[in-house]
Amino acid sequence: MRFYDADSGTISVDGHEIRQVTRDSLRSSYTMVLQDTWLFGGTVAENIAYGREGATREEIEEAARAARIDAFIRTLPQGYDTVMSDNGVSISKGQKQLITIARAMLAKSPMLILDEATSNVDSRTEIQIRDAMEKLMEGRTCFVIAHRLSTVQNADVILVVSGGRVTERGTHGELMAAGGFYASLYNSQFS
Repeated sequence: MRFYDADSGTISVDGHEIRQVTRDSLRSSYTMVLQDTWLFGGTVAENIAYGREGATREEIEEAARAARIDAFIRTLPQGYDTVMSDNGVSISKGQKQLITIARAMLAKSPMLILDEATSNVDSRTEIQIRDAMEKLMEGRTCFVIAHRLSTVQNADVILVVSGGRVTERGTHGELMAAGGFYASLYNSQFS
């Protein structure tokens, strides 16, 4: 996202070296779902539409359905028009996360960053979020940062970073067969 430029080597997006592209252009190509959700004082619909100017109510509701949060929103006093307090303190962490996933679905950016998007929720909510994230990731280039390995299991390429360096690289099956750190961590989580 060019908060920092690389000290060496190059990073290209669609064949363009990112230092030759404006930061605004590069950043508009990404959507992020972070561990710490960010919601603002406004309606649920406004929170979902954040970052996609001109989104219709139909598009907002479609994104919420895809994120599996529509049914919950409809139970709120004014549904999509319910005004949330700053940072959404009146709803659970999992519900906040699903709203931010709906926001990312609505943005339809070609690249997605998921940074520990399930780390602060219980196992049942994690399954809901993971299902929504799988839909969100379809057809996009995704960077998934996770300690819960269920989140990355289906990735095309998994990079294991330890001590600031990439120590393993492969698919889930390849890394499990290699029996290294990834396999050890996976087995500790799921055995």
